[in-house]
Amino acid sequence: MSAITPTTPVPGLFEIQAHNWKLAILVGLIVSVLSMFALPPEAAFWITGAMAAMVAAAFVVNAYRRHYYGGLLVAPAIAVLFVMNIFPLLWSLGLSFFAYQSNQQTIRFVGLTNYTKVLTDSLKAPENWANLTNTAMFVVLTVTAQMIVGFLLALMFAKQFPLRKYLLILVLTPMMLSVVAAGVFFSYYYDPTFGLLSYFIRLFTGEQFILMDNKAGAVAGIVFADAWMWSPFVMLLVLAGLVSVPKYLYEAAAIDRVSGWRRFWSITFPYIRGLLMLALLFRTIEAFKMADLVILLTKGGNGTMTISYHLIRIANEQNKTSEGAAISYVMLFIVIVLTNLYLYIANRRTEGA
Repeated sequence: MSAITPTTPVPGLFEIQAHNWKLAILVGLIVSVLSMFALPPEAAFWITGAMAAMVAAAFVVNAYRRHYYGGLLVAPAIAVLFVMNIFPLLWSLGLSFFAYQSNQQTIRFVGLTNYTKVLTDSLKAPENWANLTNTAMFVVLTVTAQMIVGFLLALMFAKQFPLRKYLLILVLTPMMLSVVAAGVFFSYYYDPTFGLLSYFIRLFTGEQFILMDNKAGAVAGIVFADAWMWSPFVMLLVLAGLVSVPKYLYEAAAIDRVSGWRRFWSITFPYIRGLLMLALLFRTIEAFKMADLVILLTKGGNGTMTISYHLIRIANEQNKTSEGAAISYVMLFIVIVLTNLYLYIANRRTEGA
C-alpha cells in the first residue's frame, strides 16, 4: 500500500497561512525578544507564552493538512514537555541576561554581566573555588564508591542462593526512598548523643564519637549515605548485563579450563561494559548536582559546601535570581562538556574494540 502523499503546497517564509510554521517561529522569536526588552516581566511572560502557543498551533495545523497524523498523536506529550521543561529552561536562560531579584519588582538588561561576575568571582574568591573543588571531590568519591559496591552486589545477586529474592528487595529499598528521608535517617544515625554509630564506638572507646566534627568525617558521612542510596541503581544495570551472558560461553570456558580472571575479562566484561559506562555517566551527572544530602547532614559546614548548594543560597536565600540562573547555566555547560567527553572516550573504545 503506497504512502499518502501530501497535497498541500509548502508555503513560503513570508506567506501568511495557518500552517506556515516557519513564519510562526520567526514572528514568535522576534515578538518574544522585543517584549523582554520593552515590557514589564509580567507582560513579557504572557506574551512569550502566547507566542509559544501560536507556534505550537501552526505545527498542529501543518501536521493535519499534510496528513502527518503520527505527529498529531505525540503532540500532547510534546506540549507537556515544552510547558514543564523547555519553556522554563528558555525563560531562565533569558533571565540570566537581566538584573533581577525575586524580592524586587525591577528588572533591566545587563547582557553578560552576570556570567562575567560569576566567572570572575569564582577565580578571585577562594570560597567559590573551594565549592567547585568540593563538588569534584564528591563526584570522584561517591561515584567510585557506588560503582564498586554496585558491581560487587551485582556479582553476588547474579548467582542463585536461598532467600535471594527477599535480599534483593531489601537491597533495592534505599533507592526507593526520598533523599530527605535518607538524609534524616543518617542525621540520626550519625548523631553523637544517641546515634547508632556513636553508641557502637563508645562500647570500645568509652567516649562520645562525633563523625561530623571535621572535614574528613563529614565527607565520609555524606559519601557513605549517597553510596547507600544509589549503589543499588548501579547494581541493577550491571545485573541486567550479567544475566544476559549466554551460559554456553561459560560452559565452553570450563571445558577449556580457562581461569576465572580470564573468563571475566573475555566473557563477562564485554557484556556489562556498556551498562557500566551508562551507570558511570548517570551517577556522575547526579553527583555533580549534589546538594540535598549536604544540606541535611552538614548544611555546608566543615568544608562540604558544593556548587549546587551555593547556587541554592544565591538564588533563594539572597534572592539573586539572575545571578543564580547564570551559575546554573555555567554548571549546565560543564555537565555538557563532561558528558560529551565521556561519549567521545566511549566511542573511541568501542571503535578500537
